[in-house]
Amino acid sequence: MRITDERERRPPEHIFPPSATVLCVIAILCINAVAVLHEERFLSKIGWGVDQSVGGFGDEPGIKVQLMNLIRSVRTVMRVPLIGVNSVCIVLLLLFG
Repeated sequence: MRITDERERRPPEHIFPPSATVLCVIAILCINAVAVLHEERFLSKIGWGVDQSVGGFGDEPGIKVQLMNLIRSVRTVMRVPLIGVNSVCIVLLLLFG
């Protein structure tokens, strides 16, 4: 029979849920990752190019077509705002570490 210590039964104190700043950084990194995907060099090689999304009239778009539209929309809409957001993040990281 093993005698357990009080420290072994408690969860570790160093595990905390992520803060709001960490979640913002994760979101910015994910949006940056989607924004830099290139259709001809990367997406068409895995079958996610523009010409692969041909569907019939009235058909519900599948998950692949919806993800392709999301990627295309993020690349179109978020290109200019990401420049400003990345610049602010770089300056804040340089100032405050």
